[in-house]
Amino acid sequence: MKKKILAVFISGLWISFSEFFRNEILFKNYWLDKYASLGMEFPSEIINNFMWGVWSFLFAGCIIFLLRKLKFHEVFMISWVMVFVLMWITIGNLNVLPCKLLFFAIPLSMIETGGAVYIGKIILKKESE
Repeated sequence: MKKKILAVFISGLWISFSEFFRNEILFKNYWLDKYASLGMEFPSEIINNFMWGVWSFLFAGCIIFLLRKLKFHEVFMISWVMVFVLMWITIGNLNVLPCKLLFFAIPLSMIETGGAVYIGKIILKKESE
């Protein structure tokens, strides 16, 4: 049980770091410009950041659960599609997705997901040894 919690924790930290780096450091201006063009303020209050942290650890928990049942590439594809592709469809439908970000977001989200799956796999593998 400790290894599963550790796997969720470390994978969740990786996901949180990846999200923060991508959305706050690399592409914050894209988000600010998109929201400004809609006459809205980009939501970046403490509660918003906290909820992204919750999202990260829930995502990690799902990955770790799936890793116990499926192969690496299956977990990667299911996780990436269910989290990122569906999120982009939703926020695109709400017209708050800066579409030009997808050129960067797709490969970076794949690295994020692959990294989280890899971290979980390594930690869980040590559990079975």
